[in-house]
Amino acid sequence: MSLIHKSKSLARMMLALLTQPRLRAAYLDMTDALYGQADTDQRLLTQWPPVLRGYRYAQAWQPALAEATSPPRAAVGTTRQPGRLRSYFDAHTEGKGIWKWNHYFDIYERHFNRFVGREVHVLEIGIYSGGSLEMWRDYFGPGCHVYGVDIQAACKAYENDYTRIFIGDKGSRAFWRTLVQDIPKIDVLIDDGGHEPEQQIVTLEEMLPHMAPGGVYLCEDIHGMQHGFASYLYGLVCNLNETLGNGLDGVRTMPFQSWIKSIDFYPYVAVLEMAELPEPRFIAPKHGTQWQPFL
Repeated sequence: MSLIHKSKSLARMMLALLTQPRLRAAYLDMTDALYGQADTDQRLLTQWPPVLRGYRYAQAWQPALAEATSPPRAAVGTTRQPGRLRSYFDAHTEGKGIWKWNHYFDIYERHFNRFVGREVHVLEIGIYSGGSLEMWRDYFGPGCHVYGVDIQAACKAYENDYTRIFIGDKGSRAFWRTLVQDIPKIDVLIDDGGHEPEQQIVTLEEMLPHMAPGGVYLCEDIHGMQHGFASYLYGLVCNLNETLGNGLDGVRTMPFQSWIKSIDFYPYVAVLEMAELPEPRFIAPKHGTQWQPFL
């Protein structure tokens, strides 16, 4: 990068920092998560331009307008039917309370469907009025073992033959380290408890190692553009793209890459999926006999 280019990039960055406080907070959270306090000048120069570019693109983006003559979507058979979880929620008008954003149900179905009808261990953090504990049992089936965590002692009342309740502070590492000694590996974890970034980070750091192979870790209610937990997750994403050597036998994976199959972002939700088996190397074989000479 030339000195002139660097100067222009720095000028654009400083202008945006001064005029867009929300963007400034979001960016500083993200870069702290990625790089800590080291190499401040370099990280600003190299990381800020694409962050600013993406932010501006998303702020200004508009979908292509449909043709005026196009029929309504319902007329061409594209209306979607609600899944089982959404149908359960819509029909649940009495009894123990359930409080969820409507768009969460498609996310649940996408990531949880493969566990239906199996023996599955489900941990939900944040019980509130207990209705979602019953919803998970209904969805996954009689092989579902439910574990609930809440800071309110009154939630102990929701314990039954297939549900165990633990009372504790999700921001306490000591609480999680005691809990994991009393429960099996978790297949599905839903973090709907305290929504402060530090609480969510501590919970992930303590519970991700306790997920079963093939498990799904879902965190809800990541609200706000400058949310610190989202910034923390950006740091995790960077490690998915790490390359440790590159030879004929492929790229050796770091432990995080080896076990974390994907990190998915949705409005207010992030999902980490575990691999069924660790991937020791990423290999890109060539197949075929005819190749262009330029590579």
